[in-house]
Amino acid sequence: MPSKEKKKVEEYNPPAMFENVNESTVHLPANNQARQRPTLEQTITDPKLLQGIDDGSREEHYDLPDDYQNLDELKAPSLVESPETEGPRGYLEDCRSSTAPCKRGKSHECQTDGQLVHGYGQTASPTSSDIIPEKPKPSTQHQQVSRFATELYTVSYLIFFSILGTLARLGLQALTIYPGAPVQTGVLWANVGGSLIMGFLAEDRKLFGSWSPCSIQPSQQQHTPNGEERPPSASTHKEQHAALKKTIPLYIGLSTGFCGSFTSFSSFIRDAFLALANALPVPVSHTSTTPIDPASTVHRNGGYSLMALLAVIITTVSLSLSALAVGAHLALAVERYTPSITYIFARRFVDRFIVLLAWGCWFGAVLMAIWPPDREGGPAYTGKERECWRGQVLFATVFAPLGCLLRFYISLRLNSRIASFPLGTFAINMLGTAMEGMFYDLQHSQLRGGGVGGGMVGCQVLQGLMDGFCGAATTVSTWVVEVRALRRGHAWVYGSLSVGVGVGVMVGVMGGVLWGRGWEPPVCG
Repeated sequence: MPSKEKKKVEEYNPPAMFENVNESTVHLPANNQARQRPTLEQTITDPKLLQGIDDGSREEHYDLPDDYQNLDELKAPSLVESPETEGPRGYLEDCRSSTAPCKRGKSHECQTDGQLVHGYGQTASPTSSDIIPEKPKPSTQHQQVSRFATELYTVSYLIFFSILGTLARLGLQALTIYPGAPVQTGVLWANVGGSLIMGFLAEDRKLFGSWSPCSIQPSQQQHTPNGEERPPSASTHKEQHAALKKTIPLYIGLSTGFCGSFTSFSSFIRDAFLALANALPVPVSHTSTTPIDPASTVHRNGGYSLMALLAVIITTVSLSLSALAVGAHLALAVERYTPSITYIFARRFVDRFIVLLAWGCWFGAVLMAIWPPDREGGPAYTGKERECWRGQVLFATVFAPLGCLLRFYISLRLNSRIASFPLGTFAINMLGTAMEGMFYDLQHSQLRGGGVGGGMVGCQVLQGLMDGFCGAATTVSTWVVEVRALRRGHAWVYGSLSVGVGVGVMVGVMGGVLWGRGWEPPVCG
């Protein structure tokens, strides 16, 4: 008989450091409810469904750099306990001890051409106890997308979703600050919303359920002593799907890019300090015959200021952690109705289109920031009152990708240094918090030769740096994922140090100016 032609399959080769993104590598509880669409389990066990992903021709996989495993969004264990999961709950510290995805209980690995596959681009020589006799099958060649293309797709997704996340945060803040608002910190809603979306993405297994990781071979089933095929367990499916998601640039963009930029740790700590200093702007909810300055405050003693500080911290931390859990449970509740992103559409169209879209949007924002519409003589300039928000939003979109990429690469380099303490996330959160305080001081100070905050344009640039660069560089969504994934003692140390050091940095940076020389109302306020 003529020999069968070998199929070419291009596979992703994820960098090991991607596992240090805590928002992504999670193992998802199984759901035994009936499904109308093919599930991941059905796709794995049905060769026809799997071959239909790429029409039986070839399958491409990304070649991810090794350091991508250091992203904690990709490395964290499951956020939801499930009786169907084998073994005890996993912890982030355990995930850091190896390059393999964090699993619960016994490790489940697959074989490809006689080798154990620990993840895309990561193989190990099998032992005699690992190899299971299987029926002969046609060989398959795996081809990988180039390392350059994979990193280009990842960076492009981060740029686009950082802009989108920043705009979503600013828009939500504008909607939630109104007369008589019960919550005085607008960024609280953004932190809660970003944490909820992060929890959903971490536990979801339908968005990318139709994708076929190289480690899942439908024709390579385990067999019982009688020679019958043994279907994979629920935990095996969850681990394989978690290993798959962390290798997809689109998923990294959603978790690290959008959720990380939608939330802001520096704005959270800034509002906590303003509450402590009795300088937090309060929306006016009553009429008065005399003009009222919304930023004016009444003197109060230190005890009330301490209570205000604790109120902002407790409210933000507790609601963000709760939103993370709600998002994870929501992903399981709506799993039957969650659509799937097809492999061919994402790989062949979205990946290529996002390169043009992301860099085009960023370049367009830079051009518009050079000539803002509310400049003197611009289309939004009325001659009486200038609409400052347009310039603030434009500058925020210009600086947001820089902050997001800085957070991304710092996490790659530092998150794996200490297993029980995500050093990368901590470092960027503290750096962004200190820079937020510096920019806030400059915006509210009389600068030599430039007026308060350097004039209108200077004030807008500083606001854009705070909302865009610092807001996208610091993150609450990744932080709560890490707090949830660490062991209890390590989580308390990491969480307490993050908040305590952050408030201390703000006291030193902002408090020195406020209590020393005082602040002036910003020109673009």
